[in-house]
Amino acid sequence: MIQRPQEIIWAPQEGPQTALLQCPVFEVFYGGARGGGKTDGMVGDWIQHSSLYGENAVGIFVRRNRTQLSEVIARTKQLFPKLGARYNETKSEWRMQGGGRLRFVYLEHDADAENYQGHNYTRVYIEEVTNFPSPGPINKLKATLRSAAGVPVGMRLTGNPGGPGHNWVKARYIDPNPRGFTVIKDTESVMLTSGKLIEVSLERVFIPSKLWDNPRLLDNQPQYVLQLKQTGSEALVKAWLDGNWDMIQGAYFDDFDPTRHIISSETPLPKHWTRFRAMDWGSARPFCVGWYAVSDGSGNFPRDALIKYREFYGWNGNPNVGLKMNAAAVAEAINQRDELDRKAGLRLSYGLADPSIFIEDGGPSIAEMMLSRGCQWARADNKRIPGWQQMHVRLQAEPPLLYFMDCCEHTARTIATVQHSESKPEDLDTEGEDHAVDETRYACASRPLVTSLSGDDRVWVPPKTIERMTFNDLVAASRAKRLAAENRGF
Repeated sequence: MIQRPQEIIWAPQEGPQTALLQCPVFEVFYGGARGGGKTDGMVGDWIQHSSLYGENAVGIFVRRNRTQLSEVIARTKQLFPKLGARYNETKSEWRMQGGGRLRFVYLEHDADAENYQGHNYTRVYIEEVTNFPSPGPINKLKATLRSAAGVPVGMRLTGNPGGPGHNWVKARYIDPNPRGFTVIKDTESVMLTSGKLIEVSLERVFIPSKLWDNPRLLDNQPQYVLQLKQTGSEALVKAWLDGNWDMIQGAYFDDFDPTRHIISSETPLPKHWTRFRAMDWGSARPFCVGWYAVSDGSGNFPRDALIKYREFYGWNGNPNVGLKMNAAAVAEAINQRDELDRKAGLRLSYGLADPSIFIEDGGPSIAEMMLSRGCQWARADNKRIPGWQQMHVRLQAEPPLLYFMDCCEHTARTIATVQHSESKPEDLDTEGEDHAVDETRYACASRPLVTSLSGDDRVWVPPKTIERMTFNDLVAASRAKRLAAENRGF
C-alpha cells in the first residue's frame, strides 16, 4: 500500500513559539510586542493540547469584546477544517476530530466572568490581556481550570505594552524579570481532609516574543518593520517593536518625563510657601492623598510651580486594588502625616477632595466621618477635561510647573501609564489605575494658570469658590494680579 505523505498543517517556529508549546507551567504570559506570532502560538497550543487529550480537552478563547475575536476565529478556520474539526457558528465553538472542544467568548464587562463559574476547562486562552483593567475576571476564570480526567490544566495569555491593564500585567509578569523565562512560584499551605498540612504552589512565567522571533511574518512582509516605525511617537515604536514596557502605547500623559518632573525627596522647600493637600477617595480601589507646596518664585523653582512632596496611597500591593480602610482610619493616618508638617513649622492652607465624599446616603458622608477625626476637606473642582489641560500645561511648561518628589512612587508609576479613553480621546480611560492622577488633577485645578500668559506674566487665578482659600491666599492672589498688571504697563 502506498502511503500519502503527511501534510504539516501547522508547526511552531523555533524559539519562543516552541518554548510555549513545551512549557509545563500553569500560567504563561506570551508575547509582549507586535508581530511576535502570539495568536498563532495560542492556536498551536490548542492543536497540541486537543491532540494529546482528545475529548477530555475543553478550552475557551477569551477577548475583551466580540469584534476582537474575528481575527483568531478566521485563523482557526484556515487550519482546523484540515484536521477534521467542525465549527458551530451558533455556539462559536469548534469540535475537534478527537472530541476536544474550543469555544470563543468575550468579557465586555468584568462581571461577565461570573457566567463561567461552575464550568470546567483544561485550557483558558486570554488574548490581549492588557485590555482588561484589572486581573479580577482573569482570576475568576482560573477557578474554572479543573479536570476530573486528570488532564494537565493551564492558562495562556498574550498582550502588548499599553492598555488599561498595563500596570497589573507588567507587575505580575514583566517586573520579576523583563527578559522572561523566570518561573515565579506562589506557595500556600493547605489542610487536607485527613488533617495533613501540605504546601501547594502555582507557577507562572513570561515568555517574550518579538517580531524578530516571527520569521514567517518578517520574511514575507519585511516592510512591517517600517510600518511599525511610522506609527507615531518613539514611545509607541519602542512599545510595539521592542516590547518596551516602560514606554507606553497610548499614554495620556506622553508629556510626562521623569528626568524633568521627578526630583529628589531631599530637595529643600522654603517653609513660607503655601501648602495644601488633595485626595481621591477609594475603598475597593486605592485612595490617594498628595501634599503640595506652591512656589512663589524663591528657591530653585519657578513661580506658581506645584511640588508634590508626599504621597499616601491606599493599596494592598496589587495594582488598582484598595485597602478597604474605613474613612475614620484613613483620616487618622492623614492626621499623622499632617502632624509631620506641623512639627516642622509648616501650615496647611486647605485640603481638597473628590466631591463624592460629600454624598450622604442614609448616614453621615465620608467627609463628615473624616471631619469627626479632625481631617477637613473642601470640594475639589471635578471638571475632568479642564483639569487635565491644567496638568498638561504645567507638564509642558519650560521650565515645568509640576514636580513630584521621588517618594511619590505611585504617582510616577501611574501617570506614565494611564491611557486615552477610546470613546472620548480628550479624556483618559477611567477603567485604569487613575487615582493618583485624579488627585493631582484636583490639586492643579485648585491653582489654575492663565495659559494665555507666559513667563513672569503667569499668575494664579483663584477658583470661583473661595471657601478653600485663607485670607493670606486672597491677599497674595490680589498682590500677584496687581504686580502682573503693573509689569505689563496697565
